[in-house]
Amino acid sequence: EPLPPIESRFLFVDVAALRAKQLRRGARLRFDQEPGAPVMKKPERMAMEEVRRGLVPYEVLAPKARAEAQS
Repeated sequence: EPLPPIESRFLFVDVAALRAKQLRRGARLRFDQEPGAPVMKKPERMAMEEVRRGLVPYEVLAPKARAEAQS
């Protein structure tokens, strides 16, 4: 089941950047490119499309949990 769309541009960029890093390291694409559509070659574009479609799971940590995770 797809996740709700990301409303924050900053969160969208963060999630897509982390997913692009995974794709550059060899992760498989989570959607099939449609025949006849322009072929996406850059991992950043593919990651943004995955995030737009809600195929990339993410979790926003509370400020307290973030501080504990960093230490």
